[in-house]
Amino acid sequence: MNHESIVLAGGCFWCIEAVFQRIDGVVSATSGYMGGHVVDPDYQSVCGGETGHAEVVKVVFYADQISLSQILQVFWLAHDPTTLNRQGADVGTQYRSAVFFDGPEQEQVIKESIDQLVASGKYKGPIVTQVVPLDVFYPAETYHENYYSLNPNQGYCAYVIQPKLDKLGLL
Repeated sequence: MNHESIVLAGGCFWCIEAVFQRIDGVVSATSGYMGGHVVDPDYQSVCGGETGHAEVVKVVFYADQISLSQILQVFWLAHDPTTLNRQGADVGTQYRSAVFFDGPEQEQVIKESIDQLVASGKYKGPIVTQVVPLDVFYPAETYHENYYSLNPNQGYCAYVIQPKLDKLGLL
């Protein structure tokens, strides 16, 4: 099967990971860090906001089952692409909205998707999502893997992620 991948930043990586783990055609959703200037960052340093990295999720999917355009449609629903460096109560550049593309074809699909989102009138404010070339992906520490699935009753999971999954019809 034809695998493709895209790296997405849309606030806390636990949220984005939980969403994409529940989408048909997605092979894997792996939390990590990207877009900064520190080699081998860790969660504590990224949360401190000094590394330049965003919390990201690398989404690997079967391109013959779900297109990049469809992945992006889910992404736009899973976070607010109009808030600069924040998602809800999560504030800082590590929570920015960004799509890291691999090549001109992906870049074109992303830009078309953003144009469609703007044309839809869904958001009153401008889309602030960064569209940037793929950089080094640093996987997050193991305890972040499958975080929501392993910790559904943890406060953040119960009060932030679960309602988001419910809203998207993924529970």
